[in-house]
Amino acid sequence: MAHEVDLAIRGGLVVDGTGAAPFDADIAISKGRIARIGKFGGSARDEIDATGKLVTPGFVDIHTHYDGQVTWENRLLPSSHHGVTTVVMGNCGVGFAPCRPDQHDLLIQLMEGVEDIPHPVLVDGLPWTWETYPEYLAVLAGRSYDMDICGYVPHAPIRVYVMGQRGANREPATELDLRRMTDLVREAMQAGAMGVSTSRTFFHRSSDGQPTPSFAAAEEELMALAQALKDAASGAMQLITDFDDPERTLALLRRLVERSGRPLSVSLLEGSYGPMTLRWHEVLDWAADAWREGLAIRAQVLGRAIGVMLGHELTLNTFYTCDSYARLAGLPFAERIRALRNPDLRTRILAESADPDPTIVLGRLAREFEHMFILGDPPDYEQPFEQSIAARARRMGVTPEELVYDLMLERDGRNNLYVTLCNYEHGSLETSLAMMRHPGAVLGLGDGGAHCGTICDGSYPTFMLTHWVRDRRRGERLPLPQVVQWLSRDTARAVGLLDRGVIASGYKADLNVIDLGGLRLHAPEVVHDLPAGGRRLTQRADGYAATVVSGAIVHREGIPTGALPGRLVRGPQAVAAHYGGRHHAAGSGRAA
Repeated sequence: MAHEVDLAIRGGLVVDGTGAAPFDADIAISKGRIARIGKFGGSARDEIDATGKLVTPGFVDIHTHYDGQVTWENRLLPSSHHGVTTVVMGNCGVGFAPCRPDQHDLLIQLMEGVEDIPHPVLVDGLPWTWETYPEYLAVLAGRSYDMDICGYVPHAPIRVYVMGQRGANREPATELDLRRMTDLVREAMQAGAMGVSTSRTFFHRSSDGQPTPSFAAAEEELMALAQALKDAASGAMQLITDFDDPERTLALLRRLVERSGRPLSVSLLEGSYGPMTLRWHEVLDWAADAWREGLAIRAQVLGRAIGVMLGHELTLNTFYTCDSYARLAGLPFAERIRALRNPDLRTRILAESADPDPTIVLGRLAREFEHMFILGDPPDYEQPFEQSIAARARRMGVTPEELVYDLMLERDGRNNLYVTLCNYEHGSLETSLAMMRHPGAVLGLGDGGAHCGTICDGSYPTFMLTHWVRDRRRGERLPLPQVVQWLSRDTARAVGLLDRGVIASGYKADLNVIDLGGLRLHAPEVVHDLPAGGRRLTQRADGYAATVVSGAIVHREGIPTGALPGRLVRGPQAVAAHYGGRHHAAGSGRAA
């Protein structure tokens, strides 16, 4: 029997991604596109009953680091747990192409240090069946995923590829070096890169403690990369930078956009050093002013504090540099926990000094007790300082170290703690709220695929719905249509993916069916499923009744269906062709 369409989603409350009021409608899907929106009585090869549920566009996460994972995995966790149907990789100037055979370990050490992806995982997992960026994309184009993927060409590998050890040592680029870098970016854009990314923050260091190769790149070098995008008439720039001199930094970013004519986004975090700034509101005002003047500049922000997880299975904990604790590192986990329960060892560890490891920039957080919390399950990401470890210890009459030691032995040694790194200077998420609402901002910074043993913020789309739309108690909430727009249309447009992020006729059929009342974010957990038995933090969610990519159902009730319709997207995509529905559009894009 022939069916009129491939998939029908019936009876849902459609939140279409434009910010408009939700409406009741069926959605008919054919050949990976939305064919019809409204009452649909025809037949479909597959159906989803969305009665009592939301239907939203698939979410677009523009700041991830799945660059290695996509070469060995088909399911991109944790993002695929949280309604994400497109990810942009290659952020922060790090990645694995281009790369000469004798530079493999250098880029592995850089990714290990910057994004906390363990060295053995990358050594065992990366097939290195490419050298150039087009060859890397060709490898990805031959694979399939549970979401679409695309990526920036990263600055650090380009610099090292062209300059060798001079590039790794951050020496100035010559005119010849700049011409070769420009050629490589042009080549990457022709092959389907989304643009170019770079890093200028001291936070980003190789695992040997050396700053990222792009850290001290001169303006001429950045301008050469921007010129390549101008020549290609395509792509965007993504950048993270220190804000120790905001006026000078913002003037540089403005010149890059003025001369190239290409969009730029910059990571923005509230804090007092490095890529964080207490003058974040000025950066957002500057970005909004630039936009009004026709310069496409946005600040990437996150809807919660960026927080570091601490625990015995993780990269950091309060005692990780204590000599007696470090000597246990070679023991199997269960034996290590048994040893830590010994009262004599507890006394010895608590008496030892613990200076942060200078090669780990985040190491100082291991004893930031005023900003350290018991996260809980379900996790509470907006706790007052009265619930911090420091405050609890004061009330109990013990030291914070004593309290942390005992807490981390709960749950068989798997009780992890949470310390806020940024966006939490005042003990609430009011800063995040102001950032998200600002016209100079776009959502990002989830870092899916990175920080395997420290950070698990790739779950932020679910958090946006549970916390900001439904559950928040310490301040105002946000309207559902606005949050869905931020997660879908706005992020898609920010990177030039104009064929998705909206539920409209002709648009790509990337969709979520969500039980908002039953949506639940679980606490981060450690799993050992990476190459070489490597561990990573992941975070599950309940309440996603279905996630659809290119018209195929990839998850039902959080369980993978086996469908892998996700593909490499080569470059920005044009506005979707119009099939006849609520919204009008024209054009097409290309995908592998």
